[in-house]
Amino acid sequence: MDPRIIQMPREVHIGPGVVHETGEICDGLRLNNKILIVTGPKTYDIGAKFAIDSLNNKDYNVDVVKVKKASFDSVSEVEDLIDKNTTVIGVGGGTVIDVAKLSSSNKGVYFISMPTTASHDGIVSPLASIKDSTNNTSQKAQAPIAVIGDSEIISKSPFRLLAAGCADLISNFTAVKDWKLAKRLKNIAYSESAASLSIMSAKMITNNIESIKPNLEASARIVLKTLFSSSMAISIAGSSRPASGSEHKFSHALDLILDKPALHGEQCGIGSILMMKVYGDNWKCIRDNLKSIGAPTTAKELGIDDEYIIEALTKAHTIRPDRYTILGENGISEDAAYELATSTGVI
Repeated sequence: MDPRIIQMPREVHIGPGVVHETGEICDGLRLNNKILIVTGPKTYDIGAKFAIDSLNNKDYNVDVVKVKKASFDSVSEVEDLIDKNTTVIGVGGGTVIDVAKLSSSNKGVYFISMPTTASHDGIVSPLASIKDSTNNTSQKAQAPIAVIGDSEIISKSPFRLLAAGCADLISNFTAVKDWKLAKRLKNIAYSESAASLSIMSAKMITNNIESIKPNLEASARIVLKTLFSSSMAISIAGSSRPASGSEHKFSHALDLILDKPALHGEQCGIGSILMMKVYGDNWKCIRDNLKSIGAPTTAKELGIDDEYIIEALTKAHTIRPDRYTILGENGISEDAAYELATSTGVI
């Protein structure tokens, strides 16, 4: 991304029932008549069908494609359905949003983000996480022209997903620490405004822990708005640095090691506990906030064996080696990883 350009949505609609206003919102944006809905097998019934009804009521020409994986094959499949007059609307979770985001960017058309869960901050950011043959890669894409976040739909999703979104936001605390460290030691570009917005987003969760409950529309609205502000920090920075540091490296290492990883936000939350301890800072505060929100704080709660935590800690520095963090260039030894994981109670 060109750091001189800050991409932000033209409009953001967050609240109960806004999915039923999709057609009206598209009219207000003065979009072309052709709409491609990118969704998933489950999220079609959860959200896409309501958006389609609203679009049909406004006489839009609507096509639908369902994707199952955030892969380059899925991106190519969607691209084949896009022409210069198409607007792409991604209705679903991270997989759907990332595929819709990258395919629309590659074809140079508008993209609207319509999340059905609030499990991570990729719903607005100009980056897409796509899996190739070996790992997940962060691809430069585009920010959506609009966001339609129906807090009523999201409040009905499994609370584990909302808690994972909160954990992803809480992990901003260590991400910004890493960013500051890289600025100091490697003189990488750093934005005080983006860092401040990222930390503010994390504090919005930790300061409102008691207000975030299952099946509560107001809770979903808080998390949605906070994920939006965190994504804006990424747009301002022109990089995922404000929300992705050593804790994300740990999470991505787990993704490579495990056949069935846990949720991204859950893994980042535990990674943030560990990395805050490496910094010698208040890791217990991270742990306690994660516990309060109902996010996992141990390998057992993640559903993985202790040995994989150790392996991920020793391999984390090899993920995106160009991104300097507290892990340094040589990482940590197996003995140090074991001491770290046991002293924090992660294993």
